[in-house]
Amino acid sequence: LQGDAAAFTAALRTLVNNPQFSDVTFVVGREQQKVFAHGCVLACRCQTFRGMLSQGLAGDQYPPGSVPPQGPFVLGNVQPEVFLAVIEFLYTNSITLNSHIVLEVLTSSVEYGLQDLCKLCVEFIKDTLSVEQVCEALQAAVTYGLADLQQHCLAFIEGCTAAVVRTQGFHELSDVVLARVLRSDRLAVDELDLVQAVREWAHVSSAVLERPVPEVAALPVQELRLPLLAPSELATLESHNQRDLLIPVESITAAWRSHALRKGSGIPSHLCRPRRGTRPRDHHRYLDPHTK
Repeated sequence: LQGDAAAFTAALRTLVNNPQFSDVTFVVGREQQKVFAHGCVLACRCQTFRGMLSQGLAGDQYPPGSVPPQGPFVLGNVQPEVFLAVIEFLYTNSITLNSHIVLEVLTSSVEYGLQDLCKLCVEFIKDTLSVEQVCEALQAAVTYGLADLQQHCLAFIEGCTAAVVRTQGFHELSDVVLARVLRSDRLAVDELDLVQAVREWAHVSSAVLERPVPEVAALPVQELRLPLLAPSELATLESHNQRDLLIPVESITAAWRSHALRKGSGIPSHLCRPRRGTRPRDHHRYLDPHTK
């Protein structure tokens, strides 16, 4: 037999950040906000907190297995709102989320080994995904090995690529994740616009990482489909490339060779394959390996 789960949850929620009977204190974020908790709840719900609290046991002063009053634990790299959301979940097995904190809560769920909380975050992200947030969500999904969320984010990007490549999140992607995006045949953007987007990404990354443009862009530019560009576009690209050396000369030379030979000779076949958003050019028919 079970009693009313809602009433039980509501009662436990009254203990969230309640100093009454609290025996653990955290100092959270730049604001140094105090958060009050109860060691027995944290220890039974989260192995990470159990280990953290167990380190404070003071020999024979406390009974074996007990947790003495502790704190404050300083957590300077997490927002108070995020940490309180995690605490809410530990006490009530439910959580109040919004799009501003969900990715940070996801990060905390991974750090604390809270798989059920991680699943709730992924569900929320998928239900509320936006153009502005999708790249950050994809980056997190790759970082934490969340394959289902990766696929969901990539499908979203494929549906509105032209808008996504103009976001700050796109410019903050890692080279590995950007390269993964560029491998897709279903990006809804023309290749010329995609080259420009990658150039802007590379200049931002170069400034942030303090590394040369060709170095930070080495991996993503391998996925640009230069043979899809018309000769006039390729000539303009070659001119722009002299300024920042974004694209290796060999790649541009191979694209010119495909025009001269009217086929993608010596070029990986996927680099000659139009994407979903590629504007048709006359020479594309020569790049089709099925065309005689």
